[in-house]
Amino acid sequence: MHRLIEQVFLPAFGNPLLDTRHDAAVADLGGARVAVTTDSYVVQPLFFPGGDIGSLAVNGTVNDLAMAGARPLYLTAGFILEEGLPMETLRRVVDSMRRAAEAAGVRIITGDTKVVDKGKGDGLFINTAGIGLVESARPIAPAQVRPGDAILLSGDLGRHGIAIMAVREGLEFETVIESDSAPVAPLVLALLAAGVDVRCLRDLTRGGLASALNEIAETVGVTMTIDERAIPVRDDVRGACELLGFDPLYVANEGRFVAFVASRDAERALAVMAAHPLGTGARIIGEVGDRADDHSPAFVVMTSTIGARRIVDMLSGEQLPRIC
Repeated sequence: MHRLIEQVFLPAFGNPLLDTRHDAAVADLGGARVAVTTDSYVVQPLFFPGGDIGSLAVNGTVNDLAMAGARPLYLTAGFILEEGLPMETLRRVVDSMRRAAEAAGVRIITGDTKVVDKGKGDGLFINTAGIGLVESARPIAPAQVRPGDAILLSGDLGRHGIAIMAVREGLEFETVIESDSAPVAPLVLALLAAGVDVRCLRDLTRGGLASALNEIAETVGVTMTIDERAIPVRDDVRGACELLGFDPLYVANEGRFVAFVASRDAERALAVMAAHPLGTGARIIGEVGDRADDHSPAFVVMTSTIGARRIVDMLSGEQLPRIC
């Protein structure tokens, strides 16, 4: 996906708004700063512990708006239905979207429906677009990241990807692992209301924490250091990852994000996050290092639990396909 964006889409569509390479574009519209984003959802199975394709479509798009420091307001919804999809399945998904939208404080105000031949649509695909009002006075984007900034993680890693994998493969663990899918905008807005100097936000979907950090390090041209001991992973998720041969750093999440904040605000930001239900597992996990140059390229390095240091690369393939 990273190569597709870099080699196909950016050369074709490149413009100042797109070139920020952020989860949402921010533009001035009639004197207001608005954030706009779009996403498509093709998760399989349609229903999984902790959510379904409907709630995921709402939460995922709301979260992309929040990553730009915006208060989400409105969504569109486009449905691609495969011929033969049971109406009861569609009703369950639509009702889930309604409840998720109410919980996130957004309205679904327009949409579209298409039907494709049987065998051509894998049941149901959903596309959503979102719009919100930017509430941050300062830009929140990768380009704002500075050497010395603290890196905060909003909670434990890996639950969404493992929840999907368990259902897909018929795996049973001692405990039911539920997706972390949730709208994170209230937590972001709490940071902004507290006056925290937030430089950049990125939700940890495809490719997980490792890919998000690498994307920003490459975009900005900096090194980053993180501490494995500070990164929360539940024991059942860690055990499932070990069983399946996955690294939690690369497993997808749908209710977690990483925040880059000015170092002077790191402890205050952590206190704000930890006091919120969506950020009870928040941690300071590292910091931004020096600017990259010919002798020190942009990369992410992690100190392991035994004190060794290793480079954390971008995910080279799709570790878990069809997870959102």
